[in-house]
Amino acid sequence: MSNSYDVVINGGGPVGLGLAIELGQRGVRVCVVERYPEPQPIPKGQNLTQRTSEHFRAWGCEEELHSAHPIPKGGGIGGMTAYGKLLSDHTYDWLNRSNVKDYYFAPNARLPQYATESVLRARAAKIPAVTVLYGWAGEALEMTGDGVRLTIAERKSDVRKVIEASYVVGCDGSKSFVRDHAGISETLSDHNRLMALLVFRSEALHDLLTRYPGKAFYNVLHPDYEGYWLFFGRVDHGSSWFFHAPVPIGTTEDNFDFRALLHKAVGQEFALDLDYVGFWDLRVSLADTYRAGRAFIAGDAAHSHPPYGGYGINTGFEDSRNLGWKLAAVIQGWGSDALLDSYSAERQPVFASTARDFIENFIYQDREFLNAFDPATDPEAFKHAWKARAEGGSGVEDFEPNYEGSPIVPDTRGRPSAKGSHSFVARAGHHLPPAGPEGRDVANVLGPDFTLICADPENATPFRDAAEALNIPLATPIGKTEWFRHWDRGLVLIRPDGFVAWSGDAQTPDAAHRILSAAIGA
Repeated sequence: MSNSYDVVINGGGPVGLGLAIELGQRGVRVCVVERYPEPQPIPKGQNLTQRTSEHFRAWGCEEELHSAHPIPKGGGIGGMTAYGKLLSDHTYDWLNRSNVKDYYFAPNARLPQYATESVLRARAAKIPAVTVLYGWAGEALEMTGDGVRLTIAERKSDVRKVIEASYVVGCDGSKSFVRDHAGISETLSDHNRLMALLVFRSEALHDLLTRYPGKAFYNVLHPDYEGYWLFFGRVDHGSSWFFHAPVPIGTTEDNFDFRALLHKAVGQEFALDLDYVGFWDLRVSLADTYRAGRAFIAGDAAHSHPPYGGYGINTGFEDSRNLGWKLAAVIQGWGSDALLDSYSAERQPVFASTARDFIENFIYQDREFLNAFDPATDPEAFKHAWKARAEGGSGVEDFEPNYEGSPIVPDTRGRPSAKGSHSFVARAGHHLPPAGPEGRDVANVLGPDFTLICADPENATPFRDAAEALNIPLATPIGKTEWFRHWDRGLVLIRPDGFVAWSGDAQTPDAAHRILSAAIGA
């Protein structure tokens, strides 16, 4: 077996495997190095967005994703916030992703990360260009102007070998080996909180929560915890659960009563079997760049945060889609080095916004609310404030990552951000929406390359000529008349990752050349 590849990925969790599939489907020779022979059975990364399901559709395994963890009759994937305790008189629906379902081509999903990873492992195994080495981990990294050399070690032996590649990508978690060896610095926002992760079984809790049908995760706001959550999530729809909560610094598995904490959070005692106790530090970290020469980072290696709102794994998958087509373009000879730079230029500020405008904002808003309102001292004021929170949404509607102002999105201003608005208008720098609530048939004309959807085939000619001159793979399907009415544009150019590169009306040959050149950083 050759040890020379186009790309070597250190870390074969969901993000690394997603990137490998993205590259392998494009004919890029990729090697994934993953330390664990089997997915780790810790439930996390469960709330998958509609956009993530779109990634799995592009990777050829959306059906497998949704069948990997079927929801039984009477189950659901919705969320709920409660005041004081889980069995509270004060609750409202929370993080309802169905509010934005019309703007995407696939439904959202909920399943534990190890199930998601199993789907990706099976898909990667079917792609000839992808090699996965399970039970190995990166040990040393050398980078030159021409390529990289990653020394890897087998975990259960003293065997070492060297993988040579044009590029290396670290998808190796928050303590990333690649990030450190590439000299990429990170900025930390430390909340000085130790968090416990508990995994337990309890049919009694399932029975207690039948009063809240259709729910799979539950967020308890308790005045004692200063805006930090007591968070329950279903692993299945019967007896398995996970739970996150702040605990005193210095807490260990042996010196703390975790059952009492669970009973306090629920509001009464209930029978349970505790299977796992783990700890993590509540902080937000963000790499100052996602690229250093021939090294890139993605997923938790680039950004990590508390599991508030299901942003982590979904953000990591978007990293993979963004980076994958750009690496492939350069390796295949039609992309530029500036295109590779655009990966960090687009994705890094999006996570900065995710942390600032959503994750940490949740904590601060909840803290302010808990300090200001108490149903025991002023029930009327609490009632009105609680109602306002319930009607104010949970950020789902405003979470709309976009690349306005990106160096490869021409004629846009601003800076890439996670905050935006959902719309059926085909806006440059934004995710391409369906053509109205019933317009998901658009997905049938989207392929792996650039796509120019037009109403008049003559308007595609300048773009086809420019694409040929620039060696850009471009499809030019004819769209339905009603699509353009919803999109409010006559021509829509879509990138390989499903974002709109440009939209407008008929263009001259010179203008078409300028637009396509900008879209690949030329």
